[in-house]
Amino acid sequence: MGRRKLVAKDRVMLWCLRAVPKRSVSRLAGYLAASPMSRVLIPRFARTYGVNVDEAERPLEAYESLADFFTRRLKPGARPVAPGKDVVVSPVDGRVSQAGSIAEGTLLQAKGVTYRVRELLGSAEKAAAYEGGAFVTLYLSPRDYHRIHMPVSGWITEYCYVPGTLFPVNPFGVRCVDGLFAKNERLITYIRTDWGEVAVVKVGATMVGSVCVTYDETVRTNVRRGKLTCRVLEVPHYAEKGEELGYFTFGSTVIVLFPRGTVRLRDDLCPGQAVRMGEPIGRVTGM
Repeated sequence: MGRRKLVAKDRVMLWCLRAVPKRSVSRLAGYLAASPMSRVLIPRFARTYGVNVDEAERPLEAYESLADFFTRRLKPGARPVAPGKDVVVSPVDGRVSQAGSIAEGTLLQAKGVTYRVRELLGSAEKAAAYEGGAFVTLYLSPRDYHRIHMPVSGWITEYCYVPGTLFPVNPFGVRCVDGLFAKNERLITYIRTDWGEVAVVKVGATMVGSVCVTYDETVRTNVRRGKLTCRVLEVPHYAEKGEELGYFTFGSTVIVLFPRGTVRLRDDLCPGQAVRMGEPIGRVTGM
């Protein structure tokens, strides 16, 4: 897969990252953030990262811990969902990392760096369904709203937890860690629609205590001795576009995959562009 040469400073930082016990550190961070004592850090966190607290569902003093604030909901109407059955919306607040076509089984991670869909999904069979399709990668920073929503209406039919490491998914990690998104642990939700199956890949990262989903409260990531776990739901769960799908306990990345000939992404989705949950990111062409 494509990779780039690293300067000396980046090589040192990458060596340090590899040496750190990322899973243990992330679990500890999640534990501390969930402690009631951490609530004193909320105002400073909000100021440091420039969080728009006016959008939060509750006032700052009403949150019981820093983790509670991380996973905050927003006030009703703060994120209107673009109408139209053929309109695909962003599932999160964040910035576009990459967007484009899936060609020869690969996705673009950064300029000159690619990785394989089959490694991302943990299945060659699943990957084949997205050959020639479209993808968008969205990065959530610490300041962002951390809840994940449905990009389309459809039936949630199955999920797959793929264990892995927990490199940071910030710009440094994306630039320097080859195959980052296929190395980090991830939780994949498959959504069946009238025009094809959509994969929503929620990528874990350093300091992300866990990824949770609303359709199965037993699902957890960043667990000790985690194993590849794929499950078809006995009763598929229907959800409308914009409904809550899950949440990160800290910033991370979401990758959405669309089958070939089904979705045309917006032409202006370019790296660094800010998007909000509910904003249009493409249109269905295969209806």
